Amino acid sequence: MDTIEPMPIRIPFNRPSVQGKEMEYIAQAIAAGHLSGDGSFTKACERILCEETGAVRALLTSSCTDALEMAALLLNCGEGDEVIMPAFTFVSTANAFALRGARPVFVDIRRDTLNLDERLVEARMSSRTKAIVVVHYAGVGCEMDRLREIASAHGVALVEDNAHGLFGKYRGRPLGSFGCLSTQSFHETKNITSGEGGALLVNDPALVDRSEILREKGTNRSRFFRGQVDKYGWVDLGSSFLPSDLLAAFLLGQLEQRLNIQARRKAIWTRYAVELRAWAETSGVGLPHIPLHCDQAFHMFYLLMPSLDSRQRLISHLRDKGILAVFHYLPLNRSNMARKLGAERSCPVTEDISDRLVRLPLFTSLTESEQGEVIDSLTEASLV
Repeated sequence: MDTIEPMPIRIPFNRPSVQGKEMEYIAQAIAAGHLSGDGSFTKACERILCEETGAVRALLTSSCTDALEMAALLLNCGEGDEVIMPAFTFVSTANAFALRGARPVFVDIRRDTLNLDERLVEARMSSRTKAIVVVHYAGVGCEMDRLREIASAHGVALVEDNAHGLFGKYRGRPLGSFGCLSTQSFHETKNITSGEGGALLVNDPALVDRSEILREKGTNRSRFFRGQVDKYGWVDLGSSFLPSDLLAAFLLGQLEQRLNIQARRKAIWTRYAVELRAWAETSGVGLPHIPLHCDQAFHMFYLLMPSLDSRQRLISHLRDKGILAVFHYLPLNRSNMARKLGAERSCPVTEDISDRLVRLPLFTSLTESEQGEVIDSLTEASLV
């Protein structure tokens, strides 16, 4: 019996692309002979990040995971501490603090924005709460006014996992500028990419010096290079969080094209929203909700299907057409590690959303004809 080979993927979920002078800058980095971290391209990227977000200091890292681990170190998280965070997030958000001995305390998300539900936070806090970590899901801002009030009232740190949110705003203020620390991702699935990469944004001046020490393996090497000390040594905990200047060279080429990249992603997102609206309404499918006081980052476009079964059938249908659509986070509150850490609890909205969410292809080089194929494949048949 002949088997039917699946159609190859013609339209991927993500396709990273060169947008500017990435290759030219990589060649310059090689010619200059500085391939290790903290070179001229690293510094140029950090300047742009500070300009865009208002951060006191930006430090490139090898990943957003690294930046989160630096945040946990900077806040002196340890055994007995608890850290509030959404149950609907990537594992790195929890891992960074669990590695220091702190216990994640998972809070459910809002049904509209899929962000941490600020109305549930205080009930989950205790005398052991060290920090609140928010995640701006899909680049749409959490309710930062209320979350800042809560953090201030309880004397705990507020950290932004802004992996999705670079160039997004909440009430006109850049995402990543609200917490004492925020983290960025430049993974290949993000709007701006270096393949792998991240950054720690330091908004509290009191944390700047130590953040540099932690990134330099616990040494005061940065102060030595600035001539502030006559030698450097091991003065604190730390690790090698620095990315190669080659990665920073690629990243600089992307950051210089940020306006064009964001404009293209906005056009793609808007077309999905407009052309899928009628189909979604008649099919019982939810589309992203963007509050009026939020300027989103156009990081992703997702659908909320009526059920897990309809979600799986939709993914399969698109796959048969050569289109890759994907689901997203599994609920961390129901994970094996949550059970081991004593952090398992019910988060019904997270558990429901996780079963029904599917992300559509959205990347800067997605062509109009490719997007048209995705839209036609969605609307040509009833899948619910």
